[in-house]
Amino acid sequence: LVGAGPGDPDLLTRKAERLIATADIVFHDALVGPGVLALVPPSVELVSVGKRSGRHSKDQRTIDALIVEAALVGRRVVRLKGGDPSIFGRSSEELEACHAVHICPGITAASAAAADLGLSLTLRGTARRLTFVTAHTKRGGVPPLDWAALADPQATLAVYMGKAAAPHVSAGLIAAGLAPDTPVALVENASLPKGSQFRTRLDLLPIAAKTALGDGPALFLIGAAVAEPNASSSLETRERLSREDISSFAAH
Repeated sequence: LVGAGPGDPDLLTRKAERLIATADIVFHDALVGPGVLALVPPSVELVSVGKRSGRHSKDQRTIDALIVEAALVGRRVVRLKGGDPSIFGRSSEELEACHAVHICPGITAASAAAADLGLSLTLRGTARRLTFVTAHTKRGGVPPLDWAALADPQATLAVYMGKAAAPHVSAGLIAAGLAPDTPVALVENASLPKGSQFRTRLDLLPIAAKTALGDGPALFLIGAAVAEPNASSSLETRERLSREDISSFAAH
């Protein structure tokens, strides 16, 4: 199981790149970026088993069977997952199906989103805890989350797959005591050139998620650390610099 990271191929680990290059077959998610897939050698069989909300190409049982079948005939198998396989990547099902497997971690979306925004998810005296949750539910139901435990003003909350559940996230946290004006950052397509960031407050999250986001994968960052004073200036600086400028700087 190999973590493909948030999409930017430059954020792959060296180990992930080596495993991809030496594979016989790669089963990949829909969230794996085209830049990462371009690193797969032409001689390697590439199989899409992508699952996006409402558009499942293969169910989990079928994916498990394909992986096991390829491994049993002696092929070197890479199961390429967006982000980190162990963070909302349903890796447990595939670990159970394969019995013996290696995991290569990847950069998770929350880390990439923080980098895009130019901020720290933890801040001494402001954010002493970082919590990852997923708000994705079948058929758009209410996320079964413990809002009282999550409504901590001294924590940063990273909400994965939360677009459809934005009204529930906002209402649940506010009802549990989190201030309506708590800062929120929405990050879509983190780490990619087409990525976008939008800042709002908790009570305005539902309308922001509906109007400011496109159809790409998005993540919400909620908490006082999102409004860290240096964050806005860092973001403005990042927006002034083109990706070519950043690449040129890194090359030197």
